[in-house]
Amino acid sequence: MSTDQTPRAPEVLTFGRSGVDIYPLQTGVGLEDVETFGKFLGGTTANVAVAAARLGRRSAIITGVGDDPFGRYVRRELRRLGVDDGHVVVDPHHLTPVTFCEIFPPDDFPLWFYRRPTAPDLQVRTADVDLDTARDADLLWLSVTGLSEEPSRQTHHDVLDARGSGDAAKRSSTHEGAQHTVLDLDYRPMFWPDAATATGEVQKVLGQVTVAVGNREECEVAVGETDPERAADALLEAGVQIAVVKQGPRGVLGKTRDGVRVEAPPLPVTPLNGLGAGDSFGGSLAHGLLAGWPLETVLHRANAAGAIVASRLECSTAMPTPDEIDHLLEKGSS
Repeated sequence: MSTDQTPRAPEVLTFGRSGVDIYPLQTGVGLEDVETFGKFLGGTTANVAVAAARLGRRSAIITGVGDDPFGRYVRRELRRLGVDDGHVVVDPHHLTPVTFCEIFPPDDFPLWFYRRPTAPDLQVRTADVDLDTARDADLLWLSVTGLSEEPSRQTHHDVLDARGSGDAAKRSSTHEGAQHTVLDLDYRPMFWPDAATATGEVQKVLGQVTVAVGNREECEVAVGETDPERAADALLEAGVQIAVVKQGPRGVLGKTRDGVRVEAPPLPVTPLNGLGAGDSFGGSLAHGLLAGWPLETVLHRANAAGAIVASRLECSTAMPTPDEIDHLLEKGSS
């Protein structure tokens, strides 16, 4: 009697940024006055993978790190936090990026990215990627930063082509067992020559993904709309099945091609550092989509996940458990 030893594809596979977050342990002061710092796993797609793993999903990441101590730290932390690092490329030519921030609660968190002249995650080539894994993952999560520079840009296109997002995956919905390809409209102007270039690259791939998620400013870059209703409609017209528009203190709007419309209000928390909230939201969004929950449930739980991380200092190690999400939702409804 033979046993199939073929490794199972991840439920959640992210592709994009990873690095080290160097966050001040003092709040309300500029970096020049900070005396002590904490070191954490960072990078939006790394954080999303961790958030999904924290919710019980089998997670993996495609990314690049340097052949340096920080690169070793990133891989070790991914494993410790439940993320398969078997698709991490070690780049001998570029250093693992670090990111510094300042923390001015409730809503001012300036970032400084040290990624020059480039970062290992933008040097991932198609030959570095297991295209079968990318094709078979239940949910693939991409960030638009990966489209900002070659060779990463071409690798993203090749991954999407291999996945066949225009065929079976394109017909996915919110039912359990559906396959999803999510584009995080995570536009960071410092990674692009100008917004128009970003718009052109994003619009090339919108027709190949099933879900698009971003805030109002990111939607403006993607489809030229900041009004949540018009932005969601424009994303649907571009070909996605589900459009999610984050509105900060006004909550989240979600719309689907088959006419579902959901508004999820914000939850009451005292913010400390909002930088990881969107990534926590993303991990919970991925989890809910794979669970086949109604969109209303998906977005309410994702909102709660984001709020929890906004109330904590760090990002990756702050990702909530299902019980913590349940507790906040119960508290918010009482």
